[in-house]
Amino acid sequence: MSEHVLVSLSSIVILGISAQWLAWKLRFPSILFLLIFGFVAGPVTGFLHPDELMGDLLLPFVSICVALILFEGGLTLSLKELREIGGVVFALISVGMAVTWGISSAAAHFVLGLNLPISVLLGAILVVTGPTVIGPLLRHIRPVGKVADVLKWEGITIDPIGALLAVLVFEAILVGEIQEAGTMVGLAIGKTILLGGLIGAFFAWILVFLLRRFWIPDFLQEVVTLSMVIGAFLLSDLLQSESGLFAVTLMGVVMANQKHTTVRHILEFKENLSVLIISVLFIVLSARLDLEVLTSLTLSSLLFLFILVLIARPASVFLSSFASSLDTKEKLFLSWMAPRGIVAAAVSSIFALRLRDVGVDQSEVLVPMTFIVIVGTVTIYGLTAPALARKLGVSQSNPQGILFIGAHSWVLEIAQVIKNKGFNVVVMDTNRTEVSRAKMRDLAAYYGSGLSEEVFDRVNLDGIGKMLAVTSNDEANSLAVLNFNEIFDRGDLFQLRPSDHGKKKKKDEEFSPAHLRGRYLFGEAIDYDYLSKRFARGAIIKSTNLSEEFDYTAFGDHYGGEAVPLFLINANKELRVFATDSELDPKPGSTIIALVDEVEEKADKGEAYELEDGLGR
Repeated sequence: MSEHVLVSLSSIVILGISAQWLAWKLRFPSILFLLIFGFVAGPVTGFLHPDELMGDLLLPFVSICVALILFEGGLTLSLKELREIGGVVFALISVGMAVTWGISSAAAHFVLGLNLPISVLLGAILVVTGPTVIGPLLRHIRPVGKVADVLKWEGITIDPIGALLAVLVFEAILVGEIQEAGTMVGLAIGKTILLGGLIGAFFAWILVFLLRRFWIPDFLQEVVTLSMVIGAFLLSDLLQSESGLFAVTLMGVVMANQKHTTVRHILEFKENLSVLIISVLFIVLSARLDLEVLTSLTLSSLLFLFILVLIARPASVFLSSFASSLDTKEKLFLSWMAPRGIVAAAVSSIFALRLRDVGVDQSEVLVPMTFIVIVGTVTIYGLTAPALARKLGVSQSNPQGILFIGAHSWVLEIAQVIKNKGFNVVVMDTNRTEVSRAKMRDLAAYYGSGLSEEVFDRVNLDGIGKMLAVTSNDEANSLAVLNFNEIFDRGDLFQLRPSDHGKKKKKDEEFSPAHLRGRYLFGEAIDYDYLSKRFARGAIIKSTNLSEEFDYTAFGDHYGGEAVPLFLINANKELRVFATDSELDPKPGSTIIALVDEVEEKADKGEAYELEDGLGR
């Protein structure tokens, strides 16, 4: 028996992480692969039986996991973002939620043929969207403007409110007073906001107090935070039923926006923990499904799904944003982005078990219909939202531009050539003179430190997909990489190799461990001193179009082996960076941007190539 439990628990984790990796590899929302893996492991093969495995611990486990996910979501919310989008967000989680509830409840009653209590409950369950599916889609699409902030705030804040709404309707069904649910909802939401808000703020204050006075050692800060989040959730839930999710969400928001101590290391820990929790939850919940869920996939259920997508969501968005500053394209994109996630799955699973125990008619429909909506919305939005975002012009999917930390003269030469090739470029420096020179070249430039937390609020990163730290300070370069690793993937973070200053050449790992730095730029011997000396001797930046006659080998021979390849623009117009750990193989049809010494150009008969002058003189 113990071996079976061990194998089952291990399999859940392995399946969850495998699904996450496959989703990353295929650039698709992970939730769909998690549901498929869980469904195959559970009802299809009979390998996993979560109810037998976890017993009475299943529902409390799910509740605590959802609380931790919402706390992590709250840690990502900046109140500064509400200055422009606060009205829209508030309308979406009030007016918009009511519209979605009404339309989905009516559709459940008239299209699916469910009785009124179950229809109203299903509608309440499906008002939530959720950060677990919104976040991966936004990272893939990278929308510009205010829509990303609106979706992030809506997804995180509507989860506790929507879950509370569903709980209140559920309780009204149990006491047979569904007609009086409106009054119950209003009173309970008021109590939840008051009590949950006070408890969430109080626990956040205690944690900040302890961190400021260094009463918690570094190695315990993450786990102490974890225990306090669970404590806040438990206390709030005991005092006011189902208020715990709101308490932990607000606790995260307070922690993220206080200025007394940094919580970025806690956020990083919570992000990693959330990936594991989400993976485990979706595997467990989808493994609990019955094969009968496939019989629920009828024309009526598909019509219900399309009503949610084509009527309920657009009506919710346009009514909520009627008097806002959002333009029509932004509203259209918001109307096409409401995938359901873990909260809907968890709440429906909990309610179905309780309603089944008390013999409520048609309660068995809740879970299969919820999962049909989850799979359907994730598939529809996951497949079509990126293309729609590009069509509407609100997307920066697969951005190729570069953020340069450091704006000294030769960096500006490189940035100018990159911009002339059609890529977005941003430079940042603490030297006002260098920033002014960048602006005179018509480059987007910002005065400030790449180590500042405010950089994410001040700098427009639309179209930027890579960061190059190229200052003369090796430690500042490494710290800039660490600062930006929450914005860019580690594979897109680069820095100059630390200068040896005449000392014996060191191995890379002797400078710093790989996880504390970025990828080293350009070549083994290329550091700040080398580049500065080359430019001082008159080296320039040139872009060279490769052809069959003038290939990469001929390019190197032409400059006597002194050329330093910096960037490659391939045939798909993708910008690649030469690094010490890269294996770029420039092909004919691509373009090399390189540091070269000026030579007398030749035009012999056998040579057919094109050299384009950069501005680096």
